[in-house]
Amino acid sequence: MAHNADKELETKEMATRSLSSAQCEVQNSTYIHKVGVPPKQKFLNEFTSAVKETFFADDPLRHFKDQTKSRKVILGMQAVFPILEWAQSYSLSKFRGDLIAGLTIASLCIPQDIGYSKLANLQPQYGLYSSFVPPLIYAFMGSSRDIAIGPVAVVSLLLGTLLQNEIDPTKNAAEYLRLAFTATFFAGITQAALGFLRLGFLIDFLSHAAVVGFMAGAAITIALQQLKGFLGIKKFTKKTDIISVMHSVFGSAHHGWNWQTILIGATFLAFLLFAKYIGKKNKKLFWVPAIAPLISVVLSTFFVFITHAERQGVQIVNHIEKGINPVSVNQIYFTGDNLLKGFRIGVVTGVIALTEAVAIGRTLQP
Repeated sequence: MAHNADKELETKEMATRSLSSAQCEVQNSTYIHKVGVPPKQKFLNEFTSAVKETFFADDPLRHFKDQTKSRKVILGMQAVFPILEWAQSYSLSKFRGDLIAGLTIASLCIPQDIGYSKLANLQPQYGLYSSFVPPLIYAFMGSSRDIAIGPVAVVSLLLGTLLQNEIDPTKNAAEYLRLAFTATFFAGITQAALGFLRLGFLIDFLSHAAVVGFMAGAAITIALQQLKGFLGIKKFTKKTDIISVMHSVFGSAHHGWNWQTILIGATFLAFLLFAKYIGKKNKKLFWVPAIAPLISVVLSTFFVFITHAERQGVQIVNHIEKGINPVSVNQIYFTGDNLLKGFRIGVVTGVIALTEAVAIGRTLQP
């Protein structure tokens, strides 16, 4: 028994010595690095560094460092007009793809922009004007390949809603048009200021859930507003919430709906969905859904013309003024109460337009 006790004690001592030696080896192999305290900076230097990191994190002037004066001029022109840079490597194959894309977008713009002008309670030619000049300028000054510049549904609906809250578009059409010019002018000024002051980083604070919710809510609101034209309702609510819209829709069910309008709308809606299905089913027929909107406009116009459906209550676009958009600077309010109204509406519209553009760009990111 004594022999066994001595043996157990010896075993415990050996285990203790092994553990102590292992701990010593761990301590010897551990390298402790002390981090020094950063030098204290002056408030002005620290503030300047924070501003530079916030507004100029990408260091936009890095390309100009160690360059000759002539080279700096060229780089400056390319920064303002990116076409001067990518046009050097432009080829015939790229032109072929751009031509197809341009024809596709043009065929979509004609019916879409007419509808967008209706959302803003404006004449159809103003939607067509907005689809011609902005893309032409963006071709020289734009840098994104995912953004189609021109009127969009969300901004058109928002602009129309805000404007009609101030001026009735049917009773005071001239003043409504001037207020629309004023609002769009300040919307452009707002977006130009955001770009010049590099305040686009503010959109980064929008979470993915907020962007998705914004796009989904905008789609639902636009779809509800289209019920007016789809059902042929003449007296429709000016509000955009779902309760007011559905109350206006079902309240007009007995005497306000036009079955001819519903038949035409449902027929061409089915045609567009079928063309989209064909394009997805066979990739070689990608051009079918691309030209389907233009075909719908041509066929529906021809059908209404030969049947005189407008006599049965079908609303038509009617006359569209020809020619390029005239100068409208003299129509902008620069004094009075409408100046403040246009400024407020323009700022809100400009920020929402930027938010939608960023949301689309993030959606198309790989």
